[in-house]
Amino acid sequence: MNTSPSDAGPNQGLLSPEEVEKAKSIALRLLDGLDSAILGQRELTRLVLTGCLARGHVLLEGLPGLGKTELVKALASLLGLQFRRLQFTPDLLPGDITGGHVLETDERGNRKLVFHEGPVFANVVLADEINRASPKTQSALLEAMQERRVTVLGETRALPQPFYVLATQNPIELEGTYPLPEAQLDRFLFKLEVRRIDRATTQSILTQRRAGKPPELTAVLSERELSDLFRAVDSVYLPAAVAAYIARVVDASHPASELAAERVRSYVKFGGSPRAAIAIAEAGRAHALLAGKPNVGFDDVRAVAPSALAHRVVLDYRARLDGVSGRDVVASILESVNELEEALPKSVAAAH
Repeated sequence: MNTSPSDAGPNQGLLSPEEVEKAKSIALRLLDGLDSAILGQRELTRLVLTGCLARGHVLLEGLPGLGKTELVKALASLLGLQFRRLQFTPDLLPGDITGGHVLETDERGNRKLVFHEGPVFANVVLADEINRASPKTQSALLEAMQERRVTVLGETRALPQPFYVLATQNPIELEGTYPLPEAQLDRFLFKLEVRRIDRATTQSILTQRRAGKPPELTAVLSERELSDLFRAVDSVYLPAAVAAYIARVVDASHPASELAAERVRSYVKFGGSPRAAIAIAEAGRAHALLAGKPNVGFDDVRAVAPSALAHRVVLDYRARLDGVSGRDVVASILESVNELEEALPKSVAAAH
């Protein structure tokens, strides 16, 4: 199945109302399935699905027991895609991820090296507790996440398409972990915080699910419908004004920018790269389609920007001392940057 982004221009192929409604209905089937598997996390499931439709990788950060693993397994089941789980540990080696060559003897007695695929050769790969592996092992995913391919001993092999890495990490256990370097974080379209659920949801789990076991899920769409859904996302229109807004938001994440807010100048060392702008645009397309819109709006940008930009902003030591996070910085950026390049006159703005 060819589900790589379209080679057409980013704004070609406007969707008809019928096409938008059809794609939205398919996407909502996926969303309903995720919500049935993971109770009380509607905002999280919507963002995970948005990242999936944008064909991006997602980093889930949260305490143990909040359903991160079940969420990834549910996504793979609903999509009908091959799923593999990688438990990252300090002794995990790069070859344990990518696979490697094994010396085998054929029926004629000849010995030769045969490549055995590693668990990365799947559509949906769960990198569980990714920050527990060494930087060398973490880097084995860099080429796979960006290029959708793996190179071993000079030979390159393409990965199955679509290809997603959904990684988890625990925010509180620091001993024996290796924080992801900026280059690795930049490969993730979204970094999402998995928050605790409320008491009512906990009660529902206790009364509806024995031992917390989620319901059995099966694919809710065909291979053809998944391809159509991806094509629909590619065809969502990105207006020039919205593209300019995204560019200003990313530019405002740099302390040297004339658009930088005071919080950016005080706490940020390095802002987002062009990849951050691309991530916001692609996620904005998926978010718009989920809302049943044929084009990206300013509201879609505001909805996805915190998850796409906050982990790409490099903060200095003062931010930690003052308790300022990347999301705090992005909130300041969105508050200070105008949607339109030139703000409306006050009299006109007041009338709206």
